[in-house]
Amino acid sequence: MDNQRPADLWADGAAYERYIGRWSRLVAPEFLNWLNIPADRHWLDVGCGTGALTQTILKVAEPRTITSIDRSEGFVATAQHQVSDARVTFKIGDAQALPLETAAYDSAVSGLVLNFILQPDQAVAEIARVIRPGGTVAAYVWDYPGKMQMTRHFWNAATALDPAAYDLDQGRRFPICQPEALAQLFNSAGLKNVDVRAIDIPTDFRDFDDYWSPYLGGQGPAPTYVMSLSEERRAALRERLRNSLPFALDGSIPLLARAWAVQGVR
Repeated sequence: MDNQRPADLWADGAAYERYIGRWSRLVAPEFLNWLNIPADRHWLDVGCGTGALTQTILKVAEPRTITSIDRSEGFVATAQHQVSDARVTFKIGDAQALPLETAAYDSAVSGLVLNFILQPDQAVAEIARVIRPGGTVAAYVWDYPGKMQMTRHFWNAATALDPAAYDLDQGRRFPICQPEALAQLFNSAGLKNVDVRAIDIPTDFRDFDDYWSPYLGGQGPAPTYVMSLSEERRAALRERLRNSLPFALDGSIPLLARAWAVQGVR
């Protein structure tokens, strides 16, 4: 790989599901239970991806409507295929310039997105703009520097083999994935009663292939890095991981994933 950082790819919804979408689906129920939004509200899902959070809102929050928006046409296509409900409208758009009316929604949520936005402060301000006074704005991101263990093990192994991977590590790239930074982001947008909490979920992999194969899908920072490597260097990274992951006696790999969740009132 050359010294230029490979651009993160976000197009293949099915590959993203195998890599991280399946774990986001475990965070979403706890996140929504924490928000405790009353039924019959108008929701906005910013950066809806493949629809994990939208689907969970439908299951647990009894919404009147949901508008789900994402920049990736491929992800929106996957979400539309998975979500068949007249209450949901999908749109393609940028979180930093939402194509939506001011004060049009009761609640807005965003799952695993804020750290990938070039100007997250502008995105939070935009999300707050389209929420009615007294409404809730909330988001969650992975704890990349700490307890997001599947990627922490990955980047530790990658950096040991390739010093250039140091600057690609999501724990270093995304400083807002910390409770203090998230609180500051929401406070700076003028949101009130800002609160941050950790949500821990098990990410248990059946075997090494269940852990490794999603990295070959090329969706997101770590898989993009994997697919930028030569076959020889990719094989070296695979074996480094195989020798460093904490296997259980049955061959499974029990790991923990922590997300930091933040909410505030418009």
